[in-house]
Amino acid sequence: MTTTPLPPWPDATLAALTTDALHQAARERVEHAWQRCREVYPELPCPGVWFDLRGASAGQAHLGRGGLRFNPVLLDENRCAFFDEVIPHEMAHWLVFHLADGTRLKPHGREWKTVMQDLFGLPPKVTHRFNVARAQPAPYRYRCGCRDYQLTPRRHALVVKGRRYRCRHCAETLVYCAG
Repeated sequence: MTTTPLPPWPDATLAALTTDALHQAARERVEHAWQRCREVYPELPCPGVWFDLRGASAGQAHLGRGGLRFNPVLLDENRCAFFDEVIPHEMAHWLVFHLADGTRLKPHGREWKTVMQDLFGLPPKVTHRFNVARAQPAPYRYRCGCRDYQLTPRRHALVVKGRRYRCRHCAETLVYCAG
């Protein structure tokens, strides 16, 4: 477990929470992280919180929507890591965006790393190592003359709309394997 200036979350408490209670606890954790960020930037607006993110991403600072999105499947399966790492990670993005005041910065650049280390006392890890099997929709199977491919739902939808993908090895057009 990583040490952070945010209040600790006992493993036993998190494990016993229902989905609604878990989401409420995550909102409270965002509130604690937001209060921590306001020590640096008092005018920082409080982000909205949604649990509607899908796929392999654990969280997202959605600046246009005005808040943070979290993957409910990954939250449920990785409760402690979410509270200790993912929520501070996304709050660091939220703070850096507002501190930059419109200046375009690298998402995991020097400023973000500084916030992670100095404000949250966490190593600036860019990616998680969660098992995403349950969080990602089943891939769509495609085939060419030399191998099988697994396309994401997004790419499959493009194929349905007329896009074609070709194998990089044999140059044949990939064909959907129904069933």
